[in-house]
Amino acid sequence: MRAYQGRVPGASVLVLRDGETVVRRSYGYADLEHGVAATPATDYRLASVSKQFTAAAILLLAEDGKLGLDDRARRWLPTLPAAAEPITIRHLLTHTGGLIDYEDLLPQAPSAPPPPSTGALPPASAEVVEESDRQLRDADVLHLLERTDRLYFAPGTAYRYSNGGYAMLALIVEKAGGVPYQDFLRERIFAPLGMRGTLARVHGGAPVPHRAYGYAEEGGRWLRTDQSSTSAVLGDGGVYSSIDDLARWDAAWYDDRLLKDASRRAALTPWTRTDEADVEYGYGWRITGETVWHSGETIGFRNVVVRWPQRRVTVVVLTNRNDPEPYRVALAIGQRFLNEPAVRARPDSP
Repeated sequence: MRAYQGRVPGASVLVLRDGETVVRRSYGYADLEHGVAATPATDYRLASVSKQFTAAAILLLAEDGKLGLDDRARRWLPTLPAAAEPITIRHLLTHTGGLIDYEDLLPQAPSAPPPPSTGALPPASAEVVEESDRQLRDADVLHLLERTDRLYFAPGTAYRYSNGGYAMLALIVEKAGGVPYQDFLRERIFAPLGMRGTLARVHGGAPVPHRAYGYAEEGGRWLRTDQSSTSAVLGDGGVYSSIDDLARWDAAWYDDRLLKDASRRAALTPWTRTDEADVEYGYGWRITGETVWHSGETIGFRNVVVRWPQRRVTVVVLTNRNDPEPYRVALAIGQRFLNEPAVRARPDSP
């Protein structure tokens, strides 16, 4: 973790073995401008690691009998185009629905300064924005898809990673659950598990309690690049959390405190092959050999959670910078603890 030390955007690292914390450390800074160091309580935007929570919310509603995984998505979102009629909730969970990538449907960013806002859709996601109402929301993703009456392939016949599919799942959670998505996560997942610093962040809503801001290195300097026009889409990447809270999340995958055994097994079942030869996909989790994992990459953040469930080892690496991607680092850390005898918790562990 040497690259994260000093006055640079930081990282937080968690290693769990047999339910015990054996590493709990933070490096660098959560907020360079104000000199706020990263800590184990620092909340990073999880990006696509958030998909685990969207999938869990769907499974909770299925357990409640409020929806079925084989429900057609248009039952809940009837304004989806006619081409989407065969898509089921299960297809959305596994990225096999064939929805057009909503990022490709955004208007291109203008070369000249934009005119005053007229309520039009925001510019392309590469543009950094300032916490503004120009950001896309999950409902805006639906509106983009409403205009596109075509799919990449017949649902269930292929795999294509779909952020838009998980935005649709968040909207389905709202319809079936009867409350806003962020409230459902808080009431049904975060509060019951004691994840007090975790939330799906909405503009004008509750602030992130120990927030890390995202950065990118340009010309030898770290520039804040915390938000893009797609950063406010919740279902595919809008959750903020810390390594301390993710330890509680990890524990919930070993017993019935949140999801029933059948739901947990379904989430971690390899339902489809992906476009990577050694990776399959469950519900919000990638599966490679004996690991279940998911990475999250967005403007200013790179994160990963890797679990070896049969060996009860988990590694979490959360970072607030655009580079490097931490998946290989997490695997290397995990191998040290898989191959070594049990060690006592480090002094900075709880």
